Amino acid sequence: MTLRGAVAFGAALALVGCGGAAPLLHPARTLPAGDIRVASGMSANVAAGSLGEDLRLAKDNAARDPQVPGAPGTNPAYAKGALVAAAIAPGIAPFIGARVGVGNQYEGGLTYTGRAVRADMRRSFEDGKWALSVGLGLTAALYGRQQGSDLPNVDLAALHGYGFDIPAIVGWESSGGIYKVWGGARGGYEHDVVEMLTSEPKAVTLGNEPIHLDANRFFGGAVFGVATGFNHVHVALELSAAYQVVNGNYNENRVTVRGITLAPASALWWSF
Repeated sequence: MTLRGAVAFGAALALVGCGGAAPLLHPARTLPAGDIRVASGMSANVAAGSLGEDLRLAKDNAARDPQVPGAPGTNPAYAKGALVAAAIAPGIAPFIGARVGVGNQYEGGLTYTGRAVRADMRRSFEDGKWALSVGLGLTAALYGRQQGSDLPNVDLAALHGYGFDIPAIVGWESSGGIYKVWGGARGGYEHDVVEMLTSEPKAVTLGNEPIHLDANRFFGGAVFGVATGFNHVHVALELSAAYQVVNGNYNENRVTVRGITLAPASALWWSF
């Protein structure tokens, strides 16, 4: 694929979905100083177990009652589904990223996942074909990027937020970098809010304000990935599993949801 084709492919992916997964999709070993790797692919975020059940019950509630969520403080079950939709954000999303080696085994990265952008810095510690990397990522959930929800009165287009995560991964690479394998742990926090942003004075309201939602999400889990390729092109696959706890408020219902999410992802790398 040419560079022009890669750019067009990445632009097309930017129009797809808004799932909440934010994969790493990089090996443990950092890039040499001045080297650049760009990546384009897809990710999915699956709310399993109790999280999926909370969302399903809220959808069933909406199908039965067109007035959901009802009066403030009266429907905590629907509020749980709203927190899953906003903070967990199950679905499919693009993955577009770039990484650059900055020297002394440090590497910086910037990724876009439809719902959010993530900037990170990490360092690797290397021993032959093995490496350990530890980093810090900062995330911003983008206002206006999510186009809506299956849940009435949960306005994801008015969602914005911020967070951080700390990944620590160990990896192995074959001679020439033909095969790369990595795995490790990742934990973090994100704060999300659904509210209208406007430059108008507070006394002026244009249209209907979305029902206010605020959520604090804590997560921790494991990540495993593999990549293979030749020269400057590799195909990477990654799977993350995390335990999520979300505390929040929706329509004056203060609730907590918790459970497991699965996040498969894949990308094509170009290095130069």
